[in-house]
Amino acid sequence: MYNHKIKADCLKNKTILVTGAGAGIGKAAAVTYAKLGATVILLGKTVSKLEAVYDEIINLGCEEPAIIPLDLKGATRQNYVDMSETIAQQFGKLDGALLNASMLGELSPFTQIHEQIFDDVMNVNVKAQMLISQALIPTLQLAEHASLIFTSSGVGNKGRAYWGPYSFSKFATEGMMEVIADEYENSNLRTNAVNPGATRTAMRSTAYPAEDKDALPTPEEIMPLYVYLMSDESINTNGKTLKAQ
Repeated sequence: MYNHKIKADCLKNKTILVTGAGAGIGKAAAVTYAKLGATVILLGKTVSKLEAVYDEIINLGCEEPAIIPLDLKGATRQNYVDMSETIAQQFGKLDGALLNASMLGELSPFTQIHEQIFDDVMNVNVKAQMLISQALIPTLQLAEHASLIFTSSGVGNKGRAYWGPYSFSKFATEGMMEVIADEYENSNLRTNAVNPGATRTAMRSTAYPAEDKDALPTPEEIMPLYVYLMSDESINTNGKTLKAQ
């Protein structure tokens, strides 16, 4: 497990956007960031899940979060631009964004990859990540130190049989991260990616239905890396894909 000692209030006065915040790793990150003092913006496609995370954060006595219901599969460039401008108006800046939402599609032999599944996975995991990043960067640049974090995978740098579109999309994610990191190397914005590893999530269960879920770490247990990359301790870390475990 990535060993980073989390300091209390290390995210105080920061505003952080988390996509896929309704469940799994996104939810764990949102709640953790809130506990450490951040104002969290919860983005996801299922309002009821976002509301449950909102309630959990409020019940912990943390800063009141914001909710943005948005389905990356159907969102447009203008949706992201409007969202970024609203964040700038309401909060004055954006200190960090964890682009965590993605879709698995389905596992299949290469010759049987369905064109529609390929399109959907690439749209959510690559195109939407590009559009949301393009829209958010001007608002991230309003912060003193800003962190943009992409979510990769073990199949994002070493292909694996049957993982087709998801693997392709994570290779593209790491490439996108490296391009942004290189372009903004001499700015206030640092860009990195996290490979969470095998974690107890619904997506993992779909990919490995026979696996013993209880043997896997929970999303909460892999949070140290997510906190490190979002805190000012990582201001000199840029263009890296780091493993959470």
